[in-house]
Parts: sequence; structure tokens; C-alpha cells
Amino acid sequence: MFKIQTLNAISDIIYNELSADVYAIAKEEPTPDGILVRSAAMHDMELGENLMAIARAGAGVNNIPIDKCSKQGIVVFNTPGANANAVAELVIGGLIMGSRNVAAANVWAAGLKGQGADVPKLVEKGKGQFVGPELRGKTLGVIGLGAIGALVANKAARGLGMKVVGYDPFISVENAWSLSSGVGRAASEDEVLAQADYVTYHIPLNDKTRGSIDAAKIAKMKDGAYLMNFSRAELVNADDMKAALANGKLSGYVVDFPTDEMLGVEKVTCIPHLGASTPESEENCAQMAAAELRDYLEVGCIHNSVNLPEVQLAAPDAARVLVIHENIPNTVAPISACISQEGINIDTMVNKSKKDMAVTVFDLPDLPSENALAAIKALPGVIRIRTFVR
Repeated sequence: MFKIQTLNAISDIIYNELSADVYAIAKEEPTPDGILVRSAAMHDMELGENLMAIARAGAGVNNIPIDKCSKQGIVVFNTPGANANAVAELVIGGLIMGSRNVAAANVWAAGLKGQGADVPKLVEKGKGQFVGPELRGKTLGVIGLGAIGALVANKAARGLGMKVVGYDPFISVENAWSLSSGVGRAASEDEVLAQADYVTYHIPLNDKTRGSIDAAKIAKMKDGAYLMNFSRAELVNADDMKAALANGKLSGYVVDFPTDEMLGVEKVTCIPHLGASTPESEENCAQMAAAELRDYLEVGCIHNSVNLPEVQLAAPDAARVLVIHENIPNTVAPISACISQEGINIDTMVNKSKKDMAVTVFDLPDLPSENALAAIKALPGVIRIRTFVR
């Protein structure tokens, strides 16, 4: 039986994937084989020897020590696309809120409380300060056409009548096929910024992108443009953003990650990280995360891992050995030799790599002996071995 620890409250839909006869699920499990997590910080956690996999019910994995997990042969999964529609809908809401000054107007209107019969007159007198442009016919630039960015582009093109242009040098074939014919393709990010009235970023936060939306990049945008940030607050240089809003270079900034620097700033709409805060999104993420754990723990299938390669596997016909190792030369042949020395034929072998990490899977008629497995584990670069029998 596999033991699963839940670090956050998570939907009971996980039990659809993790049956009670195979999985024991508890919040206080001291020696888990797998962990289900949402937002809990794991960087200071002790990762036990039993732990084989962590599944994050969400896309971001900043709360998980990825490098540490890789060194211990722990597979880290996320759930890309499970909350995409929820975030995309809020981005569309952000476009409307930012363009029409809805948040500021709501605060101003709330201040009229107590004016009695004068409220309608005061509304008509003061509403002019919140006039903002319509979206129809304007150009939306989408930087990053992953699951969320592609949905935003399609919704804006098909439903809002916007001209949409996108840029993503790493777009997947699946997301490219999903784009509406009304979404134009730009050759560079600069090309998008130069023509867009509204810009929305859907890119990961890393050392390269942190603070990358700065004065230099803002200068390439159209005068009076609006910026949407539903990725991470740290993508934007706060001082440069405030300067651009103050001098009129940008007309508005909508962000789903409030920070002290941006709260209360004129022309800034801060949404309290509501992108994935829908019951549908939470269930989708929980179910996908549970399925990823199940498939890896039971048969070794790796799908949507952030630190290991994609390895699609059905259940083994007889026996299977899965080896997680460093992506270095002359690793697979010595592993195969250890198996062959047992007189065991290799039915099929799969070898996949991702940056510094690799996975090699051997389907065999029988499992090698404990001595052979120990010999494999002792090979240079080998991090972890798992075995499966039908």
C-alpha cells in the first residue's frame, strides 16, 4: 500500500484516482511515498528516503525544492492547464476592469454611502473621471501562448472582437493547433509590444525573467497601453512600473499578485491572487495531481514532471526496472550489462532525458536479483531505482 501525505486541504475528488485499497492518505503521514501539495512551503521540509513523488495541484512550483528533489530522485509533478480556464476568465475580467477603471470606480462609489437621495446626482456628476476605452477593435498582445495564454488569445479574438497578436518561441504543437485563426503570430516580443494597446504576460518566473518588465521594455510599448500580469508580481520592476503610470506612458496595470509597492497606487488594479480560485479549478488540479501520482507510483509513468522527462508507459507485461540517473555519457550500457549478466533478456528499453536528469526503463521477463539491483545503484550517476511486477 502506498502512503500519501496531503500538505493542504484538497478536494475529495482525489479518491476517484487513489483507491482506498491501494492508498492510505493522511495529513500527518510521517513517511510518505507521495505528497499532494497546493501552496504549502516545502523548502525547509525533510524529504524522507521513502518519498518518491510530489504532485503540486497547480502550475507554479516555487514552493517546492526542485533541485533537492532531483538529487534524491524524487519526481515533481505540476498540473498545467487544469486551472487554465479559471485564470483566462479572470484575465478577460482584468482587461475590462483595467480599461474601464472598474475597481477605482467601485471604491469611489462606496464612498457615497450615507448621501441618501443625492447619490444618483453625485454618481452622474462624478462618473466622468472613470471613463475608459472599449476593448472591441483594440489590439491585445499575448506574451506566452501556453495553456492560459492560448485561451486568453482565443477568448479575446472570438468573444471580444479584439485583434490579437501573440509571441511564444517555445509554443507546443498542441497549443499552436488550439489557437484561433484570428490570432496573429509575431516574430518577436518587441513586435508585440510596439503594436498592442493591451499586453498580457503568461511566462514563468525564473532568474532570466525576474524584473524583466522594466523601463527598457515599457519604453517599447505603445503610449497609453495597459499591462496585465497574471503570472507573477516579480516579473515587473515595481519602481519602473510606477514611473510609467505616473508619467502617462502606461494607462493602467492589472496584477493578480498584490505587493506592498503596488497597493494603493493610482491606475493599479490589485486582485488578491484569484486566478485559480474557483471550485472547478481546484477540483481539476486535485484530480490531475492525484492521477499523476497514481500513474508514477503504480507503473512508473511520468507525465507533467518539472524535473524529469516525459515517459509514457502502460503497465508492464511482467517486470520493470526504472532507473533515475544523471544525464551523463556511458550510463545506460553499464546498467544493461548488470541486467544481462543475470541472463535476463531486455524486452524493451526507453531512455529519456531532460536537462541534467534522465530516466531509463527496462521491461523484462523477470526482475534482476537484489545483488544486480545493488550493482546498478552503485554505478556512477545513478540516483534511484524502482521495480515493478505485474
